[in-house]
Order: sequence, then C-alpha cells, then structure tokens
Amino acid sequence: MLIHRAPVVVPVSAPPIRDGAVAVEDGRIVAVGPIGDMPDAPVREHDGVLTPGLVNAHTHLCYSAYADHYHNGKSFFDWIQDFARRNPSMSAEDWHASARLGVDQSLRHGVTGIADVVTPPDALPALLASGMAGTLYFEACFIDDVRWTEQRDAFRDLLDRAEPGADPALGVSPHTLYTLGRAVGKDLAAMARERGLRLHPHLAETLHEDSYVRTGSGPFADLSRSLDACFELLDDANGCSPAAEMDAWGLLGADSHVAHGVHLDERDRATLRAHGTHVALCARSNARLEAGEPPVAAHRSERNPVAVGTDSLASAPDLDVAAELPVLRDIARRQGDNGDGLDAWLFHAATRGGALAMGRNDFGVLTPGARADLAVFAVDAGRHPYTALTTGAAGTCVTTIRAGHEVERENAHK
Repeated sequence: MLIHRAPVVVPVSAPPIRDGAVAVEDGRIVAVGPIGDMPDAPVREHDGVLTPGLVNAHTHLCYSAYADHYHNGKSFFDWIQDFARRNPSMSAEDWHASARLGVDQSLRHGVTGIADVVTPPDALPALLASGMAGTLYFEACFIDDVRWTEQRDAFRDLLDRAEPGADPALGVSPHTLYTLGRAVGKDLAAMARERGLRLHPHLAETLHEDSYVRTGSGPFADLSRSLDACFELLDDANGCSPAAEMDAWGLLGADSHVAHGVHLDERDRATLRAHGTHVALCARSNARLEAGEPPVAAHRSERNPVAVGTDSLASAPDLDVAAELPVLRDIARRQGDNGDGLDAWLFHAATRGGALAMGRNDFGVLTPGARADLAVFAVDAGRHPYTALTTGAAGTCVTTIRAGHEVERENAHK
C-alpha cells in the first residue's frame, strides 16, 4: 500500500479535502480522506492539487502525427478531405508511432482515460498497450450499401476481438451521418449491441452536416455525388435535424455518447437527454475549424450529461483536457451562465463525466474500489480548488499515476 498525500485532494465524488490523501493498493483506491484517517503505510508527498486522472471523451490518437493539419489554415470541408489523401501514405509503423505519441502526450497532461476513435487497425496495438482506462472505438467511415457488402465481414471480425473486462475496451464509431448509408448506420448499431459494445458517433459538428441531413444539399452532398456514393439521405432527406435522424438510425442511447453537438437546439438536446446520451464537448477543435460554439450554458441549465474531449492534434493544439476548461467556461459565461457552480460542473465533466459517457464509474473519480488513476496539478491550493483547476490546470500537470503506477515523465513526448 502507498499513501498519496497533497495539500488538497479533489475526489470529484465528494467535496475537496484539505491535507487529504488517497491510499492505493494493487492498482486500486482503498481509502480517500484526511491524512489523519489513512492506514499506516508509506507516504508519497505531492505539492499541488491531487485529482482523478482526466478523461478525454473524444479524441483520435492515431492522428497525433497530423499536427501540421492544425496549422494549415484550411476550412473544415477542405481540412477533412486531407485525411483520405494522406492516410494511404502511412505505414503500419507510422500508425503505431503516431498512436504512441498521442498516448504519451495524454499521460503527460494527466489524462488517464480515453474515448478514442481508431481508424487504422495498425494503431490498435499501441492503444491496447497504453494501460489507459476507457474505450477504443473502431471507426466506420464513407461506407454505403455496396461498400458495406464488401467490408462488413472484416469489420465484424475486428469487433470479435473484444474481450470482456478488457481495459481499454472495444466499441464502434459510426463516423457521422454524411459518411454512412442509413442502412449501414442501423446495421452498425445492431452489430455493436449484439456484442454489448458501446457506440460513439460524431453529431451536429457543422452547418454543412445540418444542410446535408435536412435537405440532401451542400458541399458534403456534392462530394458524395461526385464519388458515386449511394447514401440514402442524398435522395431521401426528410427535413429532420441531425439529432433526430441519428435517433431514427438507432445510434443514440445510454450505451452511446456523441462528439461535438455544436448545432443542437432545445428539442435535440431533450432527445439526447431522454436517451441518457452524453455529449463530448470539444470547443478548441470547433474554434479551429470554425464550426461554431457548443451550447454549454443550455446543457448545464437543462442538466444534460456532458463530457470533455480534445479531438485530435489535427484540430487541437494539444491533448490537454484541462486546456478545454477555460474555453468552455468563457463560452458558458457569454451564453448567459451565471457562473455559480460552473467550475465544479466543468471539472466533473472532464473527469467523471467522461467515464460515465463510456458507461463506467470506476475511473474519473477518487472512491474506494476505483482504478488508482490520479493526477497532480501545480495550481494554487489556497484558492477555491475547482476554480484553480478550471482556470489554471492547463499545462501544469506534474505527476500522473496510471492504475497505481507513476508515469515516468521523461519518457513522455511533449
């Protein structure tokens, strides 16, 4: 057993504890509370605020080598097409190294839980070896009925690799409504649920998506037609919002969480809330791609379940979940949030919210029995802890502990 002591411990599941401690044994938390209540065991002293490891509820670690895309200045429509042009040039070794780079940078920033979208199978070994909690979602992208006939068996074989109780687990990411046929999306939902796997699609990220779904028009529709894709929405759009259409495909539910959710109106948000579907907010990626701002204040006032993600290094400056929090805070205040309890709400979203989005309650929180995933941030412990973390934790992680083992920071990439 080892006791981790800090001036402030933030369990997330309970109020912050001054001169607090967390007892860890065999990779699990066995006690949380004031240092005076801890069992007799060696003590590791930390200078800062000790919290659960952060949870990145939407990212693509396989694209960590694509950071130059972040700086290329291209608009969303041109930016997203560059992936299809570049991906064929990546070798198996390249994909492995790119994913490993993302894992290392995540750990360096105190991120110990991930909802990662995996496009190339060659990235999977590095991700499975990461020791991180969460789910790796195999992505299905640009598949119509004809292509699905050719790819369905291979995709099913990938999903059959899932091992019960594995961490990270495997799941399914039906990319989005404008890159899949309606029948394909429904089949993917059924395929995941037959195996008890979770779902993680992208939803309502841009107005281009909104035009495509409602009217079968816009640049995504034009691109699909130019590539002879047989997507039903090109000829059978019925005026539904993306959230309503995704609901009709069976992709929403308590076993699913969506990425972005920028363009969700009150009815859309109510639909997700009724399903218990979390939204992973990725504000810095949205800003880079000029997609708009998510309705942060409305989510909070309506008690919608949310989490926090960075997206990939192709659209975000880093994989630091803490760096998303001041941006989301500013958005919420501009949208009319009065700020009372906002900092705690945001930090909960960046920890426990991400775990709950993946159907888990054993990480993203400091409670007995949970994984011993911890992070220490060099922020002013004298301030209100949640305010200090939300406004100042970005770039300040000094210690990361994954399943009870301290990460050697000198081996992590910047």
